[in-house]
Amino acid sequence: MIFITAKFRILPEHADQWPQIAAEFTDATRAEPGCLWFDWSRSVDDPTEYVLVEAFRDGEAGGAHVQSAHFRKAQETLPPHLAETPRIVNATVPQDDWSLLGEMAVPEGR
Repeated sequence: MIFITAKFRILPEHADQWPQIAAEFTDATRAEPGCLWFDWSRSVDDPTEYVLVEAFRDGEAGGAHVQSAHFRKAQETLPPHLAETPRIVNATVPQDDWSLLGEMAVPEGR
């Protein structure tokens, strides 16, 4: 799978509304057949920073994502709300879902 994590620093006056600002893009991406997940989180240390964790089935699905009409639209509509260019980590990993964090295993039946 293609695993991507991106940090978005939002202009302070738009930070509280970011989930709504990005909602159309988020919903359209989640509806893509090759999207495994597309999840936003807000930093607990910096209220203007959102982290996007996304995964696509494979390179073909990732390519379809960046070629989609909703991606092109987001390239136009989202940057005016950003304080800086987002930072990204993009990797291909040999799995198709989250693995369990064994070092913090929760006993079964709890």
